[in-house]
Amino acid sequence: MRTFPVIVTGFLWAAGSIAAQSADNLDFVTTHTDFREIRQMLSKHVRNKAFEQLDARKQEVARISSASEVAARQKMIRERVLRAIGGLPERTPLNARTTGVIERDAYRIEKIVFESQPKFYVTANLYVPKHGQPPYPAVLYPLGHETGAKANPVWQQMLGSLATKGYVALTWDTLGQGERIQLYDEDFKRSKVVQSTTEHTVQGTQCLLVGDTLARYTIWDGMRALDYLLSRKEVDPKRIACSGNSGGGTHTTYLTALDDRIQVAAPSCYITTWRRLLETIGPQDAEQCMPPFFADGLDIPDFIHAAAPRPFLVLSAIRDFFSITGARQAYAESKRIYETAGAAGKINMVEADDGHGFTKPRRMAAYDWISRWLKNTPDTAPEPEIVFASEAELFCTPTGQVTTSLGGETVSTLNRARARQLQRRVAALNPDAVRAAIGFERVTGTVPLRAFGTIDRSGYTIEKLVYESEPGISVPSVLFVPKEAAGPRPAVIFVDGRGKSAAREQLEGLVAEGLAVLAIDARGFGETSSRTGEGSSEWSRSFGDYDSGMTALLTGRSLVGMRALDIMRAVDLLATRDGIDANRIYAVGVSAGAVPLLHAAFLDPRIRRVALDGMLSSYSTVVNQRVNRGVFEQVVRGVLKVYDLPDLVASLAPRPVHITDLVDAVGAPVPLADAQAQYKGAQTGSLRITQRRLEEPPLAAYRYLLVQ
Repeated sequence: MRTFPVIVTGFLWAAGSIAAQSADNLDFVTTHTDFREIRQMLSKHVRNKAFEQLDARKQEVARISSASEVAARQKMIRERVLRAIGGLPERTPLNARTTGVIERDAYRIEKIVFESQPKFYVTANLYVPKHGQPPYPAVLYPLGHETGAKANPVWQQMLGSLATKGYVALTWDTLGQGERIQLYDEDFKRSKVVQSTTEHTVQGTQCLLVGDTLARYTIWDGMRALDYLLSRKEVDPKRIACSGNSGGGTHTTYLTALDDRIQVAAPSCYITTWRRLLETIGPQDAEQCMPPFFADGLDIPDFIHAAAPRPFLVLSAIRDFFSITGARQAYAESKRIYETAGAAGKINMVEADDGHGFTKPRRMAAYDWISRWLKNTPDTAPEPEIVFASEAELFCTPTGQVTTSLGGETVSTLNRARARQLQRRVAALNPDAVRAAIGFERVTGTVPLRAFGTIDRSGYTIEKLVYESEPGISVPSVLFVPKEAAGPRPAVIFVDGRGKSAAREQLEGLVAEGLAVLAIDARGFGETSSRTGEGSSEWSRSFGDYDSGMTALLTGRSLVGMRALDIMRAVDLLATRDGIDANRIYAVGVSAGAVPLLHAAFLDPRIRRVALDGMLSSYSTVVNQRVNRGVFEQVVRGVLKVYDLPDLVASLAPRPVHITDLVDAVGAPVPLADAQAQYKGAQTGSLRITQRRLEEPPLAAYRYLLVQ
């Protein structure tokens, strides 16, 4: 082996003098006429893939022409939805108890705690009429994301009205709201994150890694709430309706599709189409997304189709952020399915010219629809006046929080137990299994390449290049080439999640040592990132490019797999370039660039050496920590059923791998001893795990690449 001489003092002088000359920015495409929309490139690419799948599904639905075909599709919808969410938990004792009662003139409110899973406590309010003759018809009322949870005045208005009208009505705190904050901070007396939707997606990220979705928990809570409702002697089990707004509309739709015990549905401010969602506000929080939904041939209207022939009322707001155009399209398609199933009169749509919320026009329409089907009579009576209770009055626990009153399980602890049950087999990790997990689609052949000028430097040149990774994906790159080298030289592919300009000093240091360096902005990094104003949004800080990441997962792909392709196409590019030794192609992945680079190295043996700097230590770390931040773009659905990052590293042997400065699920440094313990099974003579010292030059972590 040939060794490049390494003199630290010389390197420091060279790096300093080179840096002084480097006035030119390595970012060059965002100001170029041909690339005005490059920051939307990734979003457009994943949406186009989604549209292809959604259009294929639409054509399939259009071919349905008989009741038997409707029934066959209903079976398929339920099977695929249940598979996507990870199946349903075991039905265990509810252990329900009443912790208090509030009396009103026309009804009483019982404060209930039950267990949807063992020690997974659900706080609920049951509204029971005081007049009329039981058993009463009943309404299951899942909540949306609005403040106050079950104490929200609009919810109390509708629940109290239903009870006054002679219905038993049950509502419960959904995850992350009311008394069921999952990431409760006892010091601040609130969630560790600001929004319930953020909490949902923090935990939804954990669920995805074991092959589940957060909807597995929220749907099961709803089904167990229905179990409790049906356990009450006051309730007529043959007359059950479900209605809710926003997230409550979502779960009304889910529950009606999956549970035949619900005879009537009236979701508000949810129904639209996924195409219109992607064209407008994008994917919503974790419980509203069920990867690989599009690849499975599904869309939101399929939940309505699965409910046929049971009565279904679509309640929409013309000025909602859930597109009214999408709602009308979903209704039109579903109406035809209902007609085909012989239930033409059992579906309807009501619109109000207002915004998001269970406003009075939609509430009145819901009362009438439910009454027509459960009482065989219309209901046009005025909405009664309701005496509202405070949030504290409706508490079911002494402290107003399950975690501080009862303890028990959270989504994180239950998901952790799910992860422990997985029997991962990684003795000989199968590349096909990894490709399937990341949704990898290989592109081969000549790499389309465009040049955008050269920067001349003392001792090297910088070529500004853009190559096409796959149709529709342009990868901005800079190639540092030493001017003096005897024979074909080794080359390094450098992928930094912060973008190619972030590591200028390291790039210049490597070229000063005689290596060619190709620094790339893999899709969504650097100049191709859609996020130009980092820092102001909690959502962005927590989940990065969530829209593109979730859309990719819904199509059956992943950002990890797509970025791995960008890296492998960089290998294709270098392997055919004059002056590059194709047998000495190495790679460096930094921060969010490390995980896709590790996958690329596993799938492409042409990458002979690997350096991983600031990489997420493992997917298991995300599952085991309560909170995560900045890891969503690295999610691979169901990955822990197949492998973890240390398994990939172990599979690279005997290729040299150098890992430095591993980070945990919130980006905090992992102590060296802990890092070595996590990678104990991967330890070979070719693996080095280190932690950077403050006095070390930036290039020190990659110096082993210089050993030829």
